[in-house]
Amino acid sequence: MKVKFISLASGSSGNCYYLGTETYGILIDAGIGIRTIKKVLKDYNILMDSIRAVFITHDHADHIKAVGNLGEKMNIPVYTTARIHAGINRSYCMTEKLSSSVRYLEKQEPMTLEDFHIESFEVPHDGTDNVGYCIEIDGKVFSFLTDLGEITPTAAHYISKANYLILEANYDEEMLKMGPYPQYLKERITSKTGHMSNSDTAEFLAENITEHLRYIWLCHLSKDNNHPELAYKTVEWKLKNKGVIVGKDVQLLALKRNTPSELYVFE
Repeated sequence: MKVKFISLASGSSGNCYYLGTETYGILIDAGIGIRTIKKVLKDYNILMDSIRAVFITHDHADHIKAVGNLGEKMNIPVYTTARIHAGINRSYCMTEKLSSSVRYLEKQEPMTLEDFHIESFEVPHDGTDNVGYCIEIDGKVFSFLTDLGEITPTAAHYISKANYLILEANYDEEMLKMGPYPQYLKERITSKTGHMSNSDTAEFLAENITEHLRYIWLCHLSKDNNHPELAYKTVEWKLKNKGVIVGKDVQLLALKRNTPSELYVFE
């Protein structure tokens, strides 16, 4: 079975990912405009009618912007925990509150949606509640960890299962330190419920990489405190020090913030 993956957007101004087969798919987060979602999917010949569900990681605006439209206007079920759902409907960015589209998930209780086997799990971040997703389809395991302050044993467990990993590398420590952000915001970003730095992510991957990991996509890069090349090089260098060669042992990509990735197809 062919499995398709696209990052429609990944960064502090909006996050949305598509995972699908040749006939249907799901979205993970919907933090960009509905018109952009429709346009990108159309450009890749994916019909909105083929979207079976949206899975939300947490209730920050850059993950939920279009969810009201998808859920209530297009009748696409929206899955997440009860606490995240409550946070979504309290959010200032939700002009269209969710009601008929609401579907509840419990963390670490696997569910099946057609060919997708989906498990949510706790990640440390400062939304109302926060999850990552581990999604298995046709023997291929995708793990999504978009926003997290540190890699806990639970997060590490789901990273270790992945053949395809979407993992945060939000900021370069030096750029954040020297940059214009107020001190309270710098402290929020670097806290254990904030975001992962390039070097945090690089060190974890270098120490914990598995032989079955085929692709790493670095996600949720900051506009002000990171560059794609910097995130890429930081991880590449740490992996190389451990004898893991990017391009040969594993594929590594830094996802763009406002530009869709290519359409990846895995057989």
